[in-house]
Formats: sequence, structure tokens, C-alpha cells
Amino acid sequence: MAALAAHHRLLSSSCATPRTRGRRRSSSLPFSSPPPHGRPGCRAASRVLVRASGGGGGASTSAGSTTAPAATSSLSLEEVRQSCTTWTWRGMRVNYLARGQGPPLLLVHGFGASVAHWRRNIGVLSESYTVYAIDLLGFGASDKPPGFSYTMETWAQLILDFLDEVVKRPTVLVGNSVGSLACVIAASESTRDVVKGLVLLNCAGGMNNKAIVDDWRIKLLLPLLWLIDFLLKQRSIASALFGRVKNRDNLKDILLSVYGNKDAVDDELVEIIRGPADTEGALDAFVSTVTGPPGPSPIGLMPRLADVPVLVLWGDRDPFTPIDGPVGKFFSALPSQLPNVTLHMLEGVGHCPHDDRPDLVHDKLLPWLESLPPALAEVGEVAGGVI
Repeated sequence: MAALAAHHRLLSSSCATPRTRGRRRSSSLPFSSPPPHGRPGCRAASRVLVRASGGGGGASTSAGSTTAPAATSSLSLEEVRQSCTTWTWRGMRVNYLARGQGPPLLLVHGFGASVAHWRRNIGVLSESYTVYAIDLLGFGASDKPPGFSYTMETWAQLILDFLDEVVKRPTVLVGNSVGSLACVIAASESTRDVVKGLVLLNCAGGMNNKAIVDDWRIKLLLPLLWLIDFLLKQRSIASALFGRVKNRDNLKDILLSVYGNKDAVDDELVEIIRGPADTEGALDAFVSTVTGPPGPSPIGLMPRLADVPVLVLWGDRDPFTPIDGPVGKFFSALPSQLPNVTLHMLEGVGHCPHDDRPDLVHDKLLPWLESLPPALAEVGEVAGGVI
């Protein structure tokens, strides 16, 4: 997050718009820690929920306090590392976690984050499911090859190949921010029944801010975006900015601005975000991601997924993809257009609901997973789990 949030802050400081629910643009999270390589620790469309009052098909709201405690079933960073191993993709090492038994889930982090950002979810989910979590190429403990051009399409293909070569079973994809978008692209490009469901946590509109061209705030700032792209391509400037953002105090301030639940921003989270920023290739990955093409938009892709059950969970205090922005408005209206989509708004929650308020996420996610067709929970599939 570090670098991306700094980029976002620079933009917001140039546009004096009043904040109501955290008005800002699309993006994703920060730089999260790379779990070192280790050994493997080793369920028709979804129903549309309605409000209790009987109105508004497909959407509901979950209340939450900004200081509510995070879920207690959290893995230590060491447990995360011990559950990780590597997979070789096109000659490059990709770090991933495998834990639990049951129908498979694949967790995909946001920009700059990593497997460890799911530490508050893996333990709960792995009680009933085989949980896989992956470090996208360029982040966490996965390779960051020099000169590599990172794109949304590349990450989506990586996900599809991972399902084909590693998981080898129909899988529910769970993503946050840019990770959500990568999952949407992967599902839209899948030619077989490999993606059995999608869970989107504050889905990004693109790989970077240039994707949100329908937002007047972005239109106003386009010249500045182009200037920032130019400056970031000057290595000395990019390096100086990157170094400043990696400062622990600066990073904690950034995280506090992104999370609704301030208690979730602890020293462990700061280290999870900060760690990978010190690895070789992290700066290049940041620059390539921020200055590269935004990639496909979820607004154009979601109508193609009418046969895939989709759960959308959205923190209403997200400063990156606000619910009143183009992407947020699209997803909030989606259940009325596509009966396969279920939406829950999470009150008092920021850009990373799974880590911000994992208890609220689990309250919505687990019953939704249970409601999926039993084909995902067949005994034969369970036998393929890992412990």
C-alpha cells in the first residue's frame, strides 16, 4: 500500500473536494510482507438477499464500529510462512499458501499486499475448506523480475494457470481490490468450469487511477496523473518517494487512513506491508503498476459472469474505491440487474474488509459459501485437501 497510498495522497492533496464517505479514487492496498519460502503445510446462482424491511433486492447492510476488535482466530506470521511453498510459472517463482481440507478457495491480495494479509481469515476458512492464497508476481515473496511489465491480464492468467496446475479442482476465487479485479478477469476468460464462484472485496476499477475516467475528479486530475507517471519513471524521484513511504510512522499513518477499524492497524500489519518493499524489484513493480495500463474494467466484464455466483462485500469507508464513485455505484446497483449477485455493505469498514473487520466478512462469507451447489463439497473433492 505504501507507495500506492502515497500516490493517492498526492492526488487528493491537489483536489479540494469535501469528504463525505471518504471520496477518492480507485486503487488497492499497500506493500505487504513476503512470507519466506517454506514447505506446504502440507459449494446455481447465489441467492439474492433483501433488506430486513423487505425492500431492495440483493443488498444488505452490516453495522460495525470503527473500533471493533478483529477476529481472534488469526494465524501468526510464522504459521503463514510454514504453510507456504513455491510454484514455478513461466520460469518465475510464485509463493503460495495451502492449508486445510475441503472444497478449494483461492485468496488473491490487493496491490502491494501478500499472503500474510489474509492471516485473520485463513484459520477460520481452513476449518471447512482447502485454502490457497497466492502472492501475485511482483509482490510478497514471489519473484519480481527486472524489466517486467505488470498487467491485470498477466495476473489473471497466472491465476488461471495456478488453478489448472496446482488446485486442479473447481474453485471459489476471493479477492481484494486489484486482486478482485484479477479474479473477475480470470473468471471472464475461463473456458472451462474452473471458477465456481467469486467473492469481491472492494473491487478495484483498474490497476491504477487512470481507469476511473468517468469520475469528474479523475478527469480534472488527468494532467497531474500524466505528470506523476513521468516523474515516477525517473528512478531517482521514484526511489526517494518509495523510501519516504517505507518509513514506519508514515506507513502507519497511511494505514490508519485506509482502515475503518483503527485497532486493526497494529505493528504486525505495518511490518506485513513494509517487508516486501525492501526486497529487490519492489520499486520496479510499484512503478510499473502505477504507470502501466489500467487494464479491463469490471463494469464491462461483470455482465459476462451471469452464470457465476458472486458475493460482493463493500466497506463504506473506503477512500480508494468509494461507494459513491463510478465503480462503487456500479456494484451497488448490480444485484438489481444480475440475480446471481449478492451485495452486503459493511458499515465503518475501509478498503480491506477481510483484515479491517474479518468478523463481519466471515459472517457474510461463510453462509454464502454454504449456500453454493453441493458439487463443490463432494466427498471426492474433500479427499484432495491438504493439512
